[in-house]
Amino acid sequence: MDQAPGSPQGPEDQGPQPAQGASVCYRHPDRETGVRCTRCDRPICPECMVSASVGFQCPECVRGAAGTGVSPTAARPRTIAGGTVTADPRLITKILIGINLAVFIAVQSSSSLLNDLVLIGQWPPAPFAPSEGVAEGEWYRLFTSMFTHEAIWHIAFNMLSLWWLGGPLEAALGRARYISLYLVSGLAGGALTYLIESPTTASLGASGAIFGLFGATAVLVRRLNYDMRPIIALLVINLIFTFGWSNIAWQAHIGGLVAGVVIGYAMVHAPRERRNLIQYGSCVLFLAVIVGMTLLRTAQLT
Repeated sequence: MDQAPGSPQGPEDQGPQPAQGASVCYRHPDRETGVRCTRCDRPICPECMVSASVGFQCPECVRGAAGTGVSPTAARPRTIAGGTVTADPRLITKILIGINLAVFIAVQSSSSLLNDLVLIGQWPPAPFAPSEGVAEGEWYRLFTSMFTHEAIWHIAFNMLSLWWLGGPLEAALGRARYISLYLVSGLAGGALTYLIESPTTASLGASGAIFGLFGATAVLVRRLNYDMRPIIALLVINLIFTFGWSNIAWQAHIGGLVAGVVIGYAMVHAPRERRNLIQYGSCVLFLAVIVGMTLLRTAQLT
């Protein structure tokens, strides 16, 4: 699923293939062109041409040049979702893994810290007066539980999945869209768990966010017309584990998966002229749903 940075692969890029031996744009291999960058001599199509004082330049040369009269960001390469192509397409994924590992080490060092981070609706149970939990105003648990693991196998599985799925998604969506997808999917999984699960049952882990990445990856693979069988097979295996093993918060998996599919679809299918509105609007709408579910469950418990 990895693609070269700055290589849009939308439906508009799937037209007739150029004649064999013809010069093609270095950013759009299916477009024949006779124009070359005056600085690096690479062939460029009309979409990639940036007018310079003499001839045309490619976006990379424009970004690194000075005194051309063109803003360095005028023709900056974009991902399929409209994000900015970066030098390190896995930076946010690395940061997320680092946060999860840091919290895991902290939890192993202090057992009392775990109780302050897990997602729990209300504690202690009746007949005692509850003093902890989301229902008691500790909404932050919906967020902190996304980065909290207790068992080594749990964090190992989630971090391997995050690295395998997150890197290509971050490269395809761009950093801002990718982190929005990750956080909203994780919160959606936590909110559904809070809504359905027993209020005295604690849950933790990044599984909701990971399943959000699964859902968005499936949408992206379909958008690029890649073979979907590997991602579908992996998703089915994970769903079998979700419903086949005990002590797994299936609500978090399903909530995250639904959020990932919906937001992922908005990310890669939004029309260019309304891209930001649709992409970030879908995240805001899901956040509103999350808040609504949390308020509903809190009202039931209090």
